[in-house]
Amino acid sequence: MNPSYGFQRWVGPAVGLALALVCLYFVTVVYAAGELLLAGTILLVVALAAWVYSSQRLYAYRYLFPGIAAVVIFVVFPILYTVAIGFTNYSTNNLLKFERATAYFLDETYQAEGQTYGFTLLQQGARYRARLEDSDNDKLYLTGPLDLSKAAVDAAAAAKAEHPRVQAEPAASAAAAAAGQPVQIKELIALQPALKALTVALPDGTEVAMTGLRQFGPVKKLYQKEADGSLVNQQNGEVLKPDFEAGFYKRPDGQPVPPGFQVNVGFQHFERIFTDEAFREPFLRIFGWTVVFAGLTVLFAASLGVLLAVLMSWEALRFKGVYQTLLFLPYAVPGFISILVFKGLFNNNFGEINLILDALFGLKPAWFSDPFLAKVMILIVNTWLGYPYMMVVTMGLIKAIPADLYEASAVAGAGPLTNFFRITAPLVLKPLTPLLIAAFAFNFNNFVLISLLTNGRPDFLDTKVPAGTTDILVSYTYRIAFEDSGQDFGLAAAISTVVFAMVALLSWINLRATRITKEEAR
Repeated sequence: MNPSYGFQRWVGPAVGLALALVCLYFVTVVYAAGELLLAGTILLVVALAAWVYSSQRLYAYRYLFPGIAAVVIFVVFPILYTVAIGFTNYSTNNLLKFERATAYFLDETYQAEGQTYGFTLLQQGARYRARLEDSDNDKLYLTGPLDLSKAAVDAAAAAKAEHPRVQAEPAASAAAAAAGQPVQIKELIALQPALKALTVALPDGTEVAMTGLRQFGPVKKLYQKEADGSLVNQQNGEVLKPDFEAGFYKRPDGQPVPPGFQVNVGFQHFERIFTDEAFREPFLRIFGWTVVFAGLTVLFAASLGVLLAVLMSWEALRFKGVYQTLLFLPYAVPGFISILVFKGLFNNNFGEINLILDALFGLKPAWFSDPFLAKVMILIVNTWLGYPYMMVVTMGLIKAIPADLYEASAVAGAGPLTNFFRITAPLVLKPLTPLLIAAFAFNFNNFVLISLLTNGRPDFLDTKVPAGTTDILVSYTYRIAFEDSGQDFGLAAAISTVVFAMVALLSWINLRATRITKEEAR
């Protein structure tokens, strides 16, 4: 047996086994970080990979699996993650998991009664030493070299280590002076997080910690955890009990104590969207405008595109290539640049459009402050951005129409309008229908246009949540998630889930329309 053949036989499984072990280690790390859904998704993908690449029956799927895995990780997982967040109270007030929120309280300290010491941080190259001064007894203490680098602090945090405990020894003034140069206040502030994690033990057994930028003193844990899960305040005896419905530890009088923690709230967000007046009323108005915006955009862009395509297909038209190039330019320029250019053109005071209208008719429309005009402006800009694609596609469809039909129509004495409505439009609209539905679904979530042009404004004046007259559902969701003072990610995820369901329905209609078109084409 050829030794090289034996090596080649085992190298593949060995590499696969090594990759599987690396992936399992990664899954363990993700699971330990509390990301159960992500860990489960990765574990599922790894298990499927092991099955596909070790089974001869699934040999054909080995080439498809990378694409399938990418879809699972980058498409399916974000959807599941968003839906899962929609069932929680995840927000700026409830960012942490319950365990981390509890750990936060247990890490809280307070300054206890006792001797305090003046503190100076001395630098020795890349290391530091802490000097503590007992002014009452005229004594100095020095610690050994301290590693306060970010890497050392991160390593301690990753290992969930208790506060590092360092020993301080008595020192003379000369020794303290030779220990290094005092750190300036700016650097001291930067090192404060690492210094606060230190516990310094003095020769008499006293332990002190940082209580101020220039002071160390005795500190104690503020909270102590009881067997029933409640936290007892060591200063005033107050008992905090976790409320797993509200996602907060609460005082005896019911007041929540931040930070809160994440809990499952079921369908609460979905009920708020459709039943709470504060959310339902702007949601329905924005939903209506979203449908109108997407529908009119498709109607205007498709109409203009088809009209220009018919004109560009006119055989007698001279310089056709020049016109086509000029008409295609809006599609060639990046959309966000065109949107910002139009934002300047429509400026109420300095925009060229208002300057021309003022010179011709004495009008200066308030494009950005009047809700109706703002919507008109959005439709104009989006039609400008969308018609070139419709025009190019329609020109291709027109070229596929047999010329015999137009010749027969000409013999029968039909004019251009008759040709358009009896021949061109019916033969173009059928194959164009799936594209129109896809364009409707795209504009349903056209966040970039709204965000760059109006940012959803002008705002409604009668709503309790941030919502604008030109907001569409996706921009409305964004404002709730990232611009509202509370930043309610759970509610935003619930709205995103509803929007996803709508878009999924449109995609299903698209697929149905496509299949029907194919069946009719047969």
